[in-house]
Amino acid sequence: MIVTIGRKYGSGGRMTGEKLAKLLNYRFYDRELLKIAARDIGMHEDVVQNFDEKPAGSLLYSTYLHATLATTDALPLNQKLAFAQFDVIRRVAQDGDCVIIGRCADYVLQGRRDCFNVFVTASDEVRSQRLVQYYGVPEDLVEKVIKKQDKQRAEYYNFFTHRKWGSGSTYDLCLDAGRFTLDGAAELLANAVRQLEQAAKT
Repeated sequence: MIVTIGRKYGSGGRMTGEKLAKLLNYRFYDRELLKIAARDIGMHEDVVQNFDEKPAGSLLYSTYLHATLATTDALPLNQKLAFAQFDVIRRVAQDGDCVIIGRCADYVLQGRRDCFNVFVTASDEVRSQRLVQYYGVPEDLVEKVIKKQDKQRAEYYNFFTHRKWGSGSTYDLCLDAGRFTLDGAAELLANAVRQLEQAAKT
């Protein structure tokens, strides 16, 4: 089973996904996708990290170039990086069981029957608390950081998919992780995955 997790900033989606992967003994991919993609396009991770999950330019133009040119050198770096990560997502999915964080993975892998697409959210209060607790974001900056990061993630997802980021109809399950501990949220998702795995065998 391939679990894709979209997440609001500070919701605990990445940490929940990491705990889920450990519970299921699945491979876990987040920043690793960036490292592999950077290597694929011949650039160092430090150079491309600021372009990760950020949109720019015309989707139609970039898609046309990606589909018709032998090389994507003409693309803006962030689009080139995004397409490289999409290729990496397809490759790691071919190897089976894994958890993939963000980067339009649900869209990239659409049509696969072995995908379980999750979106993780939480209240602004919970997200603020988690950002202060786990990431050391100053309390007076939390609201600004949340709005900025959510906006970037939404624009990135909407730009490359023509879907609406966070829309319930796009995902198999939307989880308010603020109602649970991170361990509890991971266990809830693990139970769902186990049921899907069992159903696939019958």
